[in-house]
Amino acid sequence: MTSPAGTLGAFALAAVLLLFSSIGGARAALTYYSNTYSSRVRMDDIGVSLLENGTKISWRDYDSKGDGSWNEATGTLLEHMLPEGETFKIGKTYDEVLSASNSGTINQYVRVSLYKYWLDKDGKKVQDLNPDLIKVDLDNAGDGGVWLVDRDAVTPERTVLYYSKLLESGQETAPFTKSLTVDNAIVTEVSQKTETIDKEGKTYTKVTTTYSYNGAQFCVEAVVDAVQEHNAEDAILSAWGREVSIGPDGTLSLK
Repeated sequence: MTSPAGTLGAFALAAVLLLFSSIGGARAALTYYSNTYSSRVRMDDIGVSLLENGTKISWRDYDSKGDGSWNEATGTLLEHMLPEGETFKIGKTYDEVLSASNSGTINQYVRVSLYKYWLDKDGKKVQDLNPDLIKVDLDNAGDGGVWLVDRDAVTPERTVLYYSKLLESGQETAPFTKSLTVDNAIVTEVSQKTETIDKEGKTYTKVTTTYSYNGAQFCVEAVVDAVQEHNAEDAILSAWGREVSIGPDGTLSLK
């Protein structure tokens, strides 16, 4: 079914992967969202999946019934990162190979946004804890890599990557991450409060030491967006606000 002209366009589809871990343990969750903008597209051709260490753990595909519904599944990230029976350990480097695949029927260009930050015990973001201590090692990025780092979009919490190749239907991208480590430095980061106490004619100095990351949770979020091949330069600018060039061979480059 073709959508009415001017209502649906080159479609931006996102899979959001949330990895949460407290200092004392680990848990994971996966959610999705989608965005659209104006033009014309066959919605039933759209689909994207997220893979961890070679295993398809989640997907979101437009349902072929054409009734506006989605065929989607939610996976648990840590099931495919931790060896069986092992709990998450601070300072240990784990294989964490994330990639995307085109589970639709049309060719697509793919963008990934990686976020890392800290949450308190109530699930609220903590601004003064260092996201650099959550180390997500990129793969196939930078000079000579097929993933292009958008330097204009980089912040301490966010890295944005564009896949430079056209991703054909049924194909998988090269991995964009290879490992995950939470730095041992979190166990030595402390703050101290000194106060003077007068008691029974004597003066005492009380020093209270607090571990900065005690009770904190780390969060790694990977957002995978796909835009259809047709009119890709305009579609990417409209959907993602980024100017790109598409070469005669379909290679994407950032302006």
